[in-house]
Amino acid sequence: MSSYYGHNTAPSAPPEPHPQPGSHPGSQPGVGYPYQQPPVQSQQPAYGYNNNYGHNQNQNQTQNPNSSIGFGGGQYGYPPAPSFPPGTHPEVIRSFQMVDLDRSGFIDAKELQQALISAYQKFSIRTIRLLMFQFRNPLDPFRTGPKEFADLWSCLGQWRAIFERFDRDRSGKIDAAELRDALYSLGYAVPPSVLQLLISKYDDQSGRRVELSFDSFVECGMIVKGLTEKFKEKDTRYTGSATLSYETFMTMVIPFLAAE
Repeated sequence: MSSYYGHNTAPSAPPEPHPQPGSHPGSQPGVGYPYQQPPVQSQQPAYGYNNNYGHNQNQNQTQNPNSSIGFGGGQYGYPPAPSFPPGTHPEVIRSFQMVDLDRSGFIDAKELQQALISAYQKFSIRTIRLLMFQFRNPLDPFRTGPKEFADLWSCLGQWRAIFERFDRDRSGKIDAAELRDALYSLGYAVPPSVLQLLISKYDDQSGRRVELSFDSFVECGMIVKGLTEKFKEKDTRYTGSATLSYETFMTMVIPFLAAE
């Protein structure tokens, strides 16, 4: 059986979709339950999309991160590090600098929430905390540095592309069937009971069909991908089953619950 360990990707960045849009999970051959080896991920631009689904027009523009105010050059009191990776898009750098008011080179959850508005939207604090957990800064786990911010921004761009692909009516929301197909396209054949549990988190008890915004979709996607990757570390025979100690189970699950 082929391994599901493939090309290394950024934390919580979705693997490149494989099945065609609109295909039913049962119609696709070669998908192992409940996950498969993701296809090799193509390089994605390190910036995202605007709320109107329009692509940034300056995709090829890059900037030396050390030439930006304070980052990596020691200006305005910044130390030589941390700094943005070479080739980071100027929009990413500007968004970070606009909220880093104390010029520390790090931003907290509220500042990260504000920084992402320019190209995406205002994410819930739940999603923000999940993003910060997945893109932990080794020097300060409660704040995000330039490198983590750039990786996080790129990750959201990839989730946005998946969301757009399955938001077929361009409503800005996806329903349970579209969520199922989107997760399946990434290699995650989520059982119906798990899918229903995910959807129920967003049921406002109004009786209307539950639909997920991009914010909720990112949260669901990161939970499914994050927990699946943790589980796969223990499922060494690739069977979809594993024996876990109580401590291992708790350390796997609690970080995702703590973001609630």
